[in-house]
Amino acid sequence: MLGFWALVACSADANEAKIRQVLEGKFPNMKVESVTKAPFAGLYEVVLDGEIVYTDEKVEYFFGGNLYDIRTLPPRNITQESSNRMIVKVLAASQDIAIKRVKGNGSRTLYTFEDPNCGYCKQLSHELTKISDVTVYTFLTPILSQDSVEKARAVWCAGDRAKAWDDLMLKAALPEGGGACNAPIERTIGLMKRFGVRGTPAIYLTNGQHIGGFIPAEQIEKALNSVGAK
Repeated sequence: MLGFWALVACSADANEAKIRQVLEGKFPNMKVESVTKAPFAGLYEVVLDGEIVYTDEKVEYFFGGNLYDIRTLPPRNITQESSNRMIVKVLAASQDIAIKRVKGNGSRTLYTFEDPNCGYCKQLSHELTKISDVTVYTFLTPILSQDSVEKARAVWCAGDRAKAWDDLMLKAALPEGGGACNAPIERTIGLMKRFGVRGTPAIYLTNGQHIGGFIPAEQIEKALNSVGAK
């Protein structure tokens, strides 16, 4: 029996590898990030340059959009679930290009995309002071102006990035003593675009859910408690 299931797994892997190969040939300028069998016969889910699409076994057709399982009530959005899992994976792998701030025991996790000149981002910083036991990863995404770029770079190059960011957003104090360094601005903006974020701030939970832009501390607490500690 174990041998049978091993053969099934090998067959599925072979199909996925073949589909990947065909897609890479058809779309040489796009990255095929993953190919997995969808929960429906003959359908495969493909992550192509960060976007989820679907194709058939022969790779003759593919389509985008949301795929729903209407056997359940309410219907499950299969595509959104896959998108959230992808976002979780990408965010966790990108923590090295974010400013990390730990409050209390840091047991809960929040991800934010922020511009240093964004008024709502500054309001969000004040709201976050009301929340304890959370680790906040902030991706500097200076999209408003060149001044935003310069401030983001100064914060990233500061000796204490977390303090420099809080001082800037809470006290309007510019970072001092920051040396020259390679701030990952292009990467953070690329991450923002990948997720389809059009403005700052943007807040994500550890389950991949985007809970909006500026929201008060009470709503953030409620959202954090809904996913628990990570």
